[in-house]
Amino acid sequence: MTTTATSLTGGGGEDRVLATAQQILKNLNAPKEVTEDMLLIFSSFDNRLSNITNLINGGDSKSAKDEDLDRLDAAEKIILRWDPSNSEDGCRHSFTLLDSVDDVAEYFSAVDDILRLMNQISIQPSDDSNQAMMERVENAIQLAMARLEDEFRHVLIRNTLPLDADRLYGSIRRVSLSFACNDGEIGEDFESFGEVNDRGSGWFHERGASLGDNVCVDLINPDAIVELKEIADRMVVAGYEKECLQVYSSVRRDALDECLVILGVEKLSIEEVQKVEWKSLDEKMKKWIQAVKIAVRVLLIGEKRLCDDIFGELDESTDMCFNDTAKGCIMQLLNFGEAVAIGRRSSEKLFRILDMYVALRDVLPNLENMVSDEFVIGEAKGVLSGLGEAAKGTFTEFEMAVQNETSKKPMQNGEIHPLTRYVMNYLRLLVDYGDPMNSLLECDEENLVDLQNNDGVDDSQLSNMSPLGRRLLLLITTLESNIEEKSRLYEDGAIKSIFFINNMRYIVIKVQDSELGQVLGDDWVRRRMGLIRQRHTSYLRASWSKALSCLRDEGVGGSSSNASKMALKERFKNFNACFEEIYRIQTAWKVPDKQLQEELRISISETVLPAYRSFLGRFGSQLESGRHAGKYIKYTPDDLEKYLSDFFEGSPCVLNHMKRKST
Repeated sequence: MTTTATSLTGGGGEDRVLATAQQILKNLNAPKEVTEDMLLIFSSFDNRLSNITNLINGGDSKSAKDEDLDRLDAAEKIILRWDPSNSEDGCRHSFTLLDSVDDVAEYFSAVDDILRLMNQISIQPSDDSNQAMMERVENAIQLAMARLEDEFRHVLIRNTLPLDADRLYGSIRRVSLSFACNDGEIGEDFESFGEVNDRGSGWFHERGASLGDNVCVDLINPDAIVELKEIADRMVVAGYEKECLQVYSSVRRDALDECLVILGVEKLSIEEVQKVEWKSLDEKMKKWIQAVKIAVRVLLIGEKRLCDDIFGELDESTDMCFNDTAKGCIMQLLNFGEAVAIGRRSSEKLFRILDMYVALRDVLPNLENMVSDEFVIGEAKGVLSGLGEAAKGTFTEFEMAVQNETSKKPMQNGEIHPLTRYVMNYLRLLVDYGDPMNSLLECDEENLVDLQNNDGVDDSQLSNMSPLGRRLLLLITTLESNIEEKSRLYEDGAIKSIFFINNMRYIVIKVQDSELGQVLGDDWVRRRMGLIRQRHTSYLRASWSKALSCLRDEGVGGSSSNASKMALKERFKNFNACFEEIYRIQTAWKVPDKQLQEELRISISETVLPAYRSFLGRFGSQLESGRHAGKYIKYTPDDLEKYLSDFFEGSPCVLNHMKRKST
């Protein structure tokens, strides 16, 4: 008997249990009362025996309704066992039933029995007994679904994988960082021009990371998906689909919100965003750009896959569940984008706005493939359009600012004007955004006419340029005109030429060292180099004509052997005075470009030294034999060449009897 009982409790399927029980009763040939007692004993070992219909009265069958009642009784016992409200202390079995494989199998089996009974009763004729049974079934289902809902939430939360910034950023494969750094600072407005320098450690613009293929990460433990699907399937069959989806969306929305916090995206209203000062806003914009890429191409793709794995067969409901889950995350990102798009425009924001525009533009196809909510997609397209308009508007305001910059204070040392530095460094950055800018400016061609017949630019050249190329050419042409106007602020023709050369050389170098060279072309560069050479000649003429006139033969009163000593003394004296004055003034002038600086010194040397050496060779001997010869012949050609190395350093010096003294 002990062996048989052990066989019953540890046996295989239900058929084996029933067959074994029948054989035991047949062999015992016991009276009906004993048989019923035995059945009760067997039932206490295994609830599957509650379905036996022919163990009593020598194989007489129970009615189908009795069988259903037995099945209901057994299933209810299991469901009630896991109902916290049914325990003495109110907390029995409050832990998850999924902690035990046996418990979950038993519970799922009981739920399945209840669901089959519900379906079976629903197609039977309605009578009092069926109605009573249906009420019991519905009550059991309600209790079971409440438990499964808690289990579903618990499994989702417990199996959510921890995400930190390193893991989120590290999940992006084949990310290339591109730094579009200018070698100068871009001030916040034109009033900051005086603080701009080419080698400072100030502002530079860092291009956002570009994202290649989509990356999918596991948002929850993959082993938990089977359990979640088991629960979801039963809740859907029981008519609790809505509750199951709501639990899923609620838990996963919180998880996505936490990811945005990890990525540095704050929940800010539009008004709050617009009050943030620029330096802080710039940091928030950079974090937003990365968050958009990661949220859409990593998190939401993973979320979509998870949602499909659990609810994939529900189709429309699955889409609605994903939409509901993702909407909060997406809208939080879009709200920040909208706030930036409608915010105050200033030139320093353009590049970050373009980064935001490109980031949202690139992920929009992914959003459209995943999200079926027309409102959310419409909002995304609206924000993208707003960012595009903000970029165009900011660029237009920048163009107007360059055109209207009319400061009347000349640079004291003929240096590169801050406007030139600002604009050229700005354009060097802007040309890297050719793709988005060309698409944004494609229909904005009103400036094309302004370039016609300007500086030799012909129609064929314009027609071959991109929309951005035309605007860049217009901007640089405007800058050149502005520089020409500012050069007229100098009364001295020499420093006027130095100022023009400095600024034009800077423009050309910036063009040659960037993509601007490909946009504007070699002919443009050659024409500017020609202008620089012309101004170089103008500088020599304006600076050294008076000094060179002292070295002419005319007016010295005869040949080299009988020239008037008085005239020669006056000539040498005047030349010395001219050179010393030029030295005093032009050592204070600044030519930052070392190559240009050297070219100017060489041209001076080639123009002045041969004339001085020749004049000194012809007439110097007539004064060297006399008294105080050093008063008139103060410098040798080598002295002059040495002093020329002090020119254009920006440090004013004076010469006094061959001794240089800093002022």
